[in-house]
Amino acid sequence: MPAVQARALGVDAAHATLRLAFDAQRAAFAGERYPALSVRRDRLERIRAIVSRHEADFVAAIGADFGHRSAHETRLAELYIVVAEAKHAIRHLQRWMRPERVPTPLHLRPARARIERQPVGVAGVVSPWNYPVQLALAPAIGALAAGCRVMLKPSEFTPHTSALLRELVAATFAADEFIVIEGDAEAGHAFSSLPFDHLFFTGSTAVGRHVARAAAEHLTPVTLELGGKSPALFDDGADFAHAAPRLVVGKLLNAGQTCIAPDYALVPAARLDEFIAAVRKAAARLYPSYAGNPDYTSIVSQRHYDRLQALVADARAKGATIVELGTGDPATRVFAPTLVIGARDDMAVMQEEIFGPLLPIEGHRGLDDAIARVNARPHPLAFYFFGPDASRRERTLKETRAGGVTVNDTLWHFAHDNLPFGGIGPSGSGAYHGEASFLTFTHKKSVLLQSRFAAARLLYPPYGKAFEKVLALLKRMNG
Repeated sequence: MPAVQARALGVDAAHATLRLAFDAQRAAFAGERYPALSVRRDRLERIRAIVSRHEADFVAAIGADFGHRSAHETRLAELYIVVAEAKHAIRHLQRWMRPERVPTPLHLRPARARIERQPVGVAGVVSPWNYPVQLALAPAIGALAAGCRVMLKPSEFTPHTSALLRELVAATFAADEFIVIEGDAEAGHAFSSLPFDHLFFTGSTAVGRHVARAAAEHLTPVTLELGGKSPALFDDGADFAHAAPRLVVGKLLNAGQTCIAPDYALVPAARLDEFIAAVRKAAARLYPSYAGNPDYTSIVSQRHYDRLQALVADARAKGATIVELGTGDPATRVFAPTLVIGARDDMAVMQEEIFGPLLPIEGHRGLDDAIARVNARPHPLAFYFFGPDASRRERTLKETRAGGVTVNDTLWHFAHDNLPFGGIGPSGSGAYHGEASFLTFTHKKSVLLQSRFAAARLLYPPYGKAFEKVLALLKRMNG
């Protein structure tokens, strides 16, 4: 059999398997359209147990996928966050599920009204490689809490972690409750083309466009958690000694392979040397070395490592000053933190999301100039403001747009259970975490309970004087 024909048959078989799994979940949901609180809590508890009981397995799998991934970072930024998210949902789920009573306007009384929160159905989740457990299971927690069935397509770039997720989920859930589907980009496209009731995607803006197009064929609602260039703006009065360690931690967690990592720094031009010295000092204290340091993570693949090298070479060729803060190791894909001083918009490092330990630095001429630079670029997923002046901070927050903000620190808004997390414009649409996750996979159904003695009959035809009097009365009552 020719190779092309064999491949086509393989693709067709994979698509058929996907469709069978989807149809099984849709049939299961049809038989249980509103799962009880106890059922949902049990499913969330099973997610929590998967992560809690297999911490060492996940640490090993992610380490194998990255070449080296700090075990402490995996335990904190992946496993702890998933367990905390599951526990938070279990604690608050009864309140989230409760119908919401709403007041009824005078012209509709004595009718009563409420909003019911119903699961949307079968949810698809497509997760990326950079946090392959957290960004897979956190959206799934929201969908299961909402009462949905879940199909998860993890990244093919972290095969050990994806296989472990598939194995543990299959051992813990029925396939028509929650199933993990492995596969390459072709499988990902087929997955996104299924007629889900909601599709949740985390990844690059470029791939997000393809996912949105595929979902549009079925008018499937989508949540897109993308990325972009998240700025760290340092105001004139910022305390660099205090701020630099917080910036460095946010930038170097997972070696910068974080969608909300500070992507570039805007610093008062007159204080550039002071800022660079503070960053250098903070990095040296937090990471005394890079190659062989168990706390510092490798770049996930040779292709991504080479891309970072190309960004540095392009910036150097276009006049940027390159400052390496240590020594890496190409053999293990350890990329030392690197400052790109004098970054400009014509440099590749300022035209794409970095996803690595490179920090472009721009000098600004005051707050007006800094805000203008941020607003001239696509709306970022995250924004970081450093400075002591509350009025200047509030002005900056009002005059810029971003998915979320942390003031005088980095990353931590992501970890707040009661803050919705999501992008805006090119950095994404929709939000999750905590109740926002539950609502993402929930339909808020409006219900009006009409009374036997409804005043609305006074507005029925045939229209005449009675209609005019009632309409005039309603107008007066509504000002």
